[in-house]
Amino acid sequence: MEDDAPVIYGLEFQARALTPQTAETDAIRFLVGTQSLKYDNQIHIIDFDDENNIINKNVLLHQAGEIWHISASPADKGVLATCYNKTADGKVVTCAAVWRMPAELEPGSHESPEDAASPAHALELLCHLGPAAHGSTACVAWEPAGDGKRVISLADNHILLWDLQESSSQAVLASSASLEGKGQLKFTTGRWSPHHSCTQVATANDSAVRGWDTRTMSQIYCIESAHGQLVRDLDFNPNKQYYLASCGDDCRVKFWDTRNVTEPVKTLEEHSHWVWGVRYNHSHDQLVLTGSSDSRVILSNMVSISSEPFGHLVDDDDLSEQEERESHEKGRKPPQDSVIATYEEHEDSVYAVDWSSADPWLFASLSYDGRLVVNRVPRALKYHILL
Repeated sequence: MEDDAPVIYGLEFQARALTPQTAETDAIRFLVGTQSLKYDNQIHIIDFDDENNIINKNVLLHQAGEIWHISASPADKGVLATCYNKTADGKVVTCAAVWRMPAELEPGSHESPEDAASPAHALELLCHLGPAAHGSTACVAWEPAGDGKRVISLADNHILLWDLQESSSQAVLASSASLEGKGQLKFTTGRWSPHHSCTQVATANDSAVRGWDTRTMSQIYCIESAHGQLVRDLDFNPNKQYYLASCGDDCRVKFWDTRNVTEPVKTLEEHSHWVWGVRYNHSHDQLVLTGSSDSRVILSNMVSISSEPFGHLVDDDDLSEQEERESHEKGRKPPQDSVIATYEEHEDSVYAVDWSSADPWLFASLSYDGRLVVNRVPRALKYHILL
């Protein structure tokens, strides 16, 4: 089989929640959460065998409700958080909880595809993240590179910082802040920055993007009209501490320097409908992945604003004006930004895209019809970056 060929896995139910198993750095593993109103919802643990180009899976029951968001602990492979719908007093609220997978689900203990009738395992509830009084929870973000003890949840207009204690069986509210003012004061998404000793979080509400300091829970920057319409997703550049990507319903992907937020550093306009997901590659930040309800996944090479603008790692301050001048005089033009590939294996809205935490050249995308597609960065580009 051709090495770059996509591998497709179909879930029986509709789905919009996807995450890599962040703490797993050896096996290529993704977690997918389903959205079914009639049946018990599930979390599919997807293992990709890159040698044989096949997918193995385990299924966990998530009986609490349909899953709107899923995130994995950065420290403990067995722990994850979900945001799910439940009906209380005639109203639908989105709750958040932390769960543990059964211990018997060790790597390698997969169902065979024919063994679909085998009983699914249930998740063990560790703790709920807050009372419903805070409102509906849009997402849960774990402290990056942390010990899995600190998470942030965004509930309506509240940003809540939790300490997980007693092996995550208890969530204690450490601090919180609220959005004040006019307009649509409901958070849609958030991302915890891996820089600044993990003290900064970015959130989106309506068309605005805000930065918060987790030590004081105060706002540190605000991009009032980051997008023309609702902001759907955010991601931090893993190698450049002030760079942030955002995407939204105006079909655009924008890149920001949070030190000067009057204008985006760069704007991409490749999608023809709402952009639901944007993700930087964890190792090579010029590789940016986006997914949209135009049912396409686009891999872009944003080399001009990456940490490797000349094809090797460069620190912002390392390039003096003289060196820049000399490089231009020698005719060494920086590589141009471009679309590397457009992936069209989906037939429905692509609600989530993410890179593998084990293999920097591999990514997954999920569309609402339950189709998960695993793809690779084209081999020619991989060698161009490496060599």
